[in-house]
Amino acid sequence: MSKTREDGWNLVCEYIQSESLRKHCLAVETAMRAYAGKFGEDAEYWGLVGLVHDFDYEIHPTLDQHPQDGAPILRERGFPEEVIQDALSHADHLELPRDTPIRKTIFAVDELTGFISAVALVRPSKAVADATPSSVKKKMKDKAFARAVDRDAMREGAELLGVDFDEHVAFVVQAMTENADALGLAGVPTNE
Repeated sequence: MSKTREDGWNLVCEYIQSESLRKHCLAVETAMRAYAGKFGEDAEYWGLVGLVHDFDYEIHPTLDQHPQDGAPILRERGFPEEVIQDALSHADHLELPRDTPIRKTIFAVDELTGFISAVALVRPSKAVADATPSSVKKKMKDKAFARAVDRDAMREGAELLGVDFDEHVAFVVQAMTENADALGLAGVPTNE
């Protein structure tokens, strides 16, 4: 592949100033790499797609622009068309077919990683390791909690992957736990 993770991270840092949005991109990358390993796919490629999927969100924050208006920037920077199309497939409104494992997976982990992060941050420990499928499902019922996250998309993602929702949540939590320091979700020290 002609573009590396470093290229992707440099692009994210150039276009995203928000620390929380950068961490979201890292969380999606983390989950994508984990699923690539599970499915026997190329973790570098899958990770790059996850890393750059929202790189343009700050400059194109509306659906009439994001993520489609970011595609020309990726092309100008020399990202392969396959990376661009796979990254674009996370957006429902573009109606790109989710007919490959990578496209199913990016859709399945995008909203979920954001929601898991929010759940972790309201737990006393602030640790992603303490997020569980039951705590995620409980918070999903609270429509005021992380209201921008599409609950239906989270459920549809698991169905698209053909996995039980609890299993999907547990898998993504485990992946994020392994990268918790970089995601800012390692938790707060306890006073013991």
